Amino acid sequence: MSRRGRPGPRQPGGGRQMAGPRHNRRKTRHHSVHHLHPAAQDASKKDDAERSARGQRRPPQDGGSKALQVVQKVQIVTVTPDESGMRVDRFFEARFPKLSFSHIQRIIRKGEVRVNGKRAQPKARLETGQAVRIPPLKVEPPAPRDDAPAAVKDRAFIKSITLYEDADVLVLNKPMGLAVQGGSGTTRHIDGMLGALRSPDGQRPRLVHRLDKDTAGCLLVAKTRFAAAALAKTFRSRSARKIYWALVVGVPKPAQGRISTYLAKQEVEEDSFMRIAKHGEKDAVHAVTYYAVVETAAQQLAWLSLKPVTGRTHQLRAHMAHIHHPIVGDPKYFNKENWQLPGGMQEKLHLLARRIVVPHPRHGVIDVSAALPPHMQQSWSLLGFDVKRYDPIEEAPEE
Repeated sequence: MSRRGRPGPRQPGGGRQMAGPRHNRRKTRHHSVHHLHPAAQDASKKDDAERSARGQRRPPQDGGSKALQVVQKVQIVTVTPDESGMRVDRFFEARFPKLSFSHIQRIIRKGEVRVNGKRAQPKARLETGQAVRIPPLKVEPPAPRDDAPAAVKDRAFIKSITLYEDADVLVLNKPMGLAVQGGSGTTRHIDGMLGALRSPDGQRPRLVHRLDKDTAGCLLVAKTRFAAAALAKTFRSRSARKIYWALVVGVPKPAQGRISTYLAKQEVEEDSFMRIAKHGEKDAVHAVTYYAVVETAAQQLAWLSLKPVTGRTHQLRAHMAHIHHPIVGDPKYFNKENWQLPGGMQEKLHLLARRIVVPHPRHGVIDVSAALPPHMQQSWSLLGFDVKRYDPIEEAPEE
């Protein structure tokens, strides 16, 4: 029996019975425990008994420095449809963005995290309706929306380049010359700006795929955990269709074709590029691209429509150079000696992520196109190309 004044075992209804002469007095407290699974209920009762035996008390709800943190009790939460398919460690990372990933891994390894009453592995995939035991965590509350001038500016910029938006997805028209992610010496990039769009519960939009810094056009972003997981599966299964437009030197023959090679990364001093590799070579990856000639200019230049089946780094740029029709303005893969840029054209990469077609995470299809960036508009105008011309890449296979 518990000593007077110390909490005794939990009673049905969520209260605790006080030991001693006044044992009929009941004090009801509200808890964040959702009794949705028998195994979860057993785990919760076991946790309560262990706390009672150790004489643990709830932390004081006073002010001061502790007001900056939220000390959580043991919780049993249910996996939502938005979280189905997530790894256990990523589930914690998404729900508690202020926790370090190493700490998340540690509590999972120690067995403090249970799924349907059983120990879980960090990489185990969750399913809708499963009960997850969340141990006591000391975490900081979600950061309030940042209204600093820089964040306001970033939100305005993202809005200005948005081609499509709903509750789950953003499609941005990434400008040429703006990096998608940070790197050595890169401080301004799309991924950094997305932090200004953090939701009230702490979620931030996530990149679904990447574009090279000098490639303009459609960039897909997930706004929710559910969308991120669903779109990641879509890209892994190659169900997403991406179409690019490029201006290349010369006219490929045949007018429509398939390029299939292996690519491997090569480091040269402080730079790197993708080179054509042999099958079986270490770190070599298979890359497949379909191309179609849309229009030509005096057999000197060609407007190509490209459909990558795989999504390798610099795939289109390396493949065009490989068939001896490099993309105009490519600083890394252009390999034509003594070639002069036609007058009036800018020496910038002429490559556009023109269109993306992908199943929506919840319903229907996302089908978005981006207009030519200014330097490519200028070139199309000089060469007399009509952007409304039929695009034969529509007839290319999906595999």
